[in-house]
Amino acid sequence: MKKSYTLISPCFFGMEKMLAREIKDLGFEIIKTEDGRITYKTGEDGIAKANMWLRCAERVHLKVAEFEAKTFDELFENTKRINWSRYIPYGAQFPVSKASSIKSKLYSTTDIQAIVKKAIVDSLKKSYMESGMLKEDKEKYPIYVFLHKDKVTISIDTTGDALHKRGYREKANKAPIRETLAAGIMSLVPWKPGRILVDPMCGSGTMLIEAAMMGINMAPGLNREFISEKWRTLDKKIWWDTRKDAFDKIDNDVEFKIYGYDIDEEALEIAKENAEIAGVDEYIEFKLG
Repeated sequence: MKKSYTLISPCFFGMEKMLAREIKDLGFEIIKTEDGRITYKTGEDGIAKANMWLRCAERVHLKVAEFEAKTFDELFENTKRINWSRYIPYGAQFPVSKASSIKSKLYSTTDIQAIVKKAIVDSLKKSYMESGMLKEDKEKYPIYVFLHKDKVTISIDTTGDALHKRGYREKANKAPIRETLAAGIMSLVPWKPGRILVDPMCGSGTMLIEAAMMGINMAPGLNREFISEKWRTLDKKIWWDTRKDAFDKIDNDVEFKIYGYDIDEEALEIAKENAEIAGVDEYIEFKLG
């Protein structure tokens, strides 16, 4: 029987529509759209494909559970009740990396993190050992906890470094636009090869690089790694196939030229370097102006 996953991708407020379009284009089923996050169902290769191809998402989280908790006791017991050995293999690290609370009775994020961690430890002890310490010396499964109006959503981060870190922006000028936001703006324009595109104050070139990557159908996650690639719970072949498919989908035959200008010569040099690292420098012309 093939596995299926329920995933959650957070995004910038106002970018839900663009992200939803991307998720549907990948063939995934959207379950729920909320402010700044979309929940969707995927097949066995969903974690790899979502991380590789989503341009507007900030992360890809694997949803573990959802329940109501108005007290710390309820939070502890409901978390402990989850079969955590289904998600976390023996020896894996499982830091509770982040907790957020909005309009909930439980608002101390440090206490939320500590209680969820203790509950997961107790659950895993039952599965892997009756007493003693659990080992945490292998791959990481970062836990995220989100509370909204006393509803708790617990998930595991499959991404690692946030998705806006494409791997091409080694340098940046002051206050650079985030790559995911730049991609969202380009999809809103909408720009495609054959249309004119000029960025008169291009800075380190992020908007144009994102547009060029879209123009040749280059997956945004192609030149980076993801934390879930090291998971024993995911078939390595899925990741290999997803990456190979992304390489095969690049359209090197498409022809277009887009333009970036800036008054800062140093910023233009950074932009040129970033475009070269991204592999799209032949499609962008940068000029001082």
